Amino acid sequence: MAKIAPSLLSADFTRLGEEVKEIESVGTEILHIDIMDGHFVPNLTFGYSMVKALRPVSDMIYDVHLMMTNPLSYIENFAKAGSDIITVHTECDDDINKCLDLIHKCGVKAGLSVKPKTSPDALFPYLDKLEHILVMTVEPGFGGQSMMTECLDKIAVIKAECASRGLNIPVMIDGGVNADNVQTAARAGADMMVAGNAVFGAKDRAAAFKTLSEGANL
Repeated sequence: MAKIAPSLLSADFTRLGEEVKEIESVGTEILHIDIMDGHFVPNLTFGYSMVKALRPVSDMIYDVHLMMTNPLSYIENFAKAGSDIITVHTECDDDINKCLDLIHKCGVKAGLSVKPKTSPDALFPYLDKLEHILVMTVEPGFGGQSMMTECLDKIAVIKAECASRGLNIPVMIDGGVNADNVQTAARAGADMMVAGNAVFGAKDRAAAFKTLSEGANL
């Protein structure tokens, strides 16, 4: 069953604790938390202290996406802060194997992401170490962008490679998910879909989340 993961990037930053509680109340199981360093992407967001502060607020899975040039130095702190999944990018400057090994050493599930212009083949050397794959369907850095639907083609390529190795790794997409394209993403094989403005920006968040969740599973 495909899951919708609301993105905290689209929440009201002045009341994050309340926002997390509200979004959990509508049935959310996974909260996507974008961490941006101002270098890997041209934006700054949260730090591990924020994740730590929000951890007692909810029992949701905290899916922490490190959009960072050098994530290796921060993985342990984000793990201690309460992350359930930590995802790094194939395009980062640190050694990917060291990043994934450290995530596992910290007792957290490891994810790896590719940006829109990166071939899915970049993931293949690391598949045996992954519990999570993230395909960006926008250029990372800012919410509110339109989905680059051509990126959905990567999902089938990734799943075929996983199947050839006897692996079953869930694939999440991130970027531009809304009620108009959620079925397209689901048909492309997405197991999880990050939705920011489509949920947090809705007047009726419960209805928006329900519409997306139903669309993802038609």
